[in-house]
Amino acid sequence: MELFNAIKERRAVKHYDKESPVSETDFKQIMSAVLLSPTSYNIQHWRFVRVTDPLLRDQIQEAAWGQTQITEAAELIILCADTQAWSDNPQRYWANTPEDVQAMMLPMLESFYNGKEQLQRDEAMRSCGMAAQTLMLSAKALGYDTCPMIGFDNEQVAKIIKLPEHHVISMIVTLGRAAKSANKRAGQLPLEEVLKENSF
Repeated sequence: MELFNAIKERRAVKHYDKESPVSETDFKQIMSAVLLSPTSYNIQHWRFVRVTDPLLRDQIQEAAWGQTQITEAAELIILCADTQAWSDNPQRYWANTPEDVQAMMLPMLESFYNGKEQLQRDEAMRSCGMAAQTLMLSAKALGYDTCPMIGFDNEQVAKIIKLPEHHVISMIVTLGRAAKSANKRAGQLPLEEVLKENSF
C-alpha cells in the first residue's frame, strides 16, 4: 500500500477476526521496519514484549478493563523502554562510525542524559511513540489493522510482564485483521487551527 493511503486508512480498530493470524514473515517485516524508527543519540531504548501466552492475554485483558481487542487480536505488543539505555554500553550505538565521531558523541550522550530523570523518561516515551507509528503504518501497508492503547492499569501490566527496573511502559498495540470497521472519524481539526507560523 502506498504511504499516504496507509496513513489515511490507518484507524484504531477495536474488533478483530480471531481466525486471521499475522504470518510470521509479515510480523518480522513489520518489526524490522520498527527498528528503523528514530531515537535520540541512536539509543534504541525501546523494548517490545510480544504476548503470545493466552493466559497472560487474559490477565492483561482484565488489567485493561475487559477490552476485547486484547484477546481477539492476532498479536499483542507492549511497547516499553529502558530509561537507562543511554548508560548501558553506549559505544555500541555508534559502533559503525569513525573513532573521532564516537569520541565526540559518547561524552555528549553522557552529559545530555546523566542525572536528568524526567528527560530520560520523556525521551523513552517519544521514542516509543515514533516506533508505534512505524509499527501501525507498516502493518497497514501489509493489509493489517492496529489499535494503540493506553487504557490499562500500568502497574498491573508491569507485574504481568515482569517489567525490569528502570523500564517504563509506553502503550500497548494490538495487531490483526479487522472483524468490524472502525467508526467514522469523530472530528478532525482544520489545518489552520493547528499549524502556526513562527509563533502562536
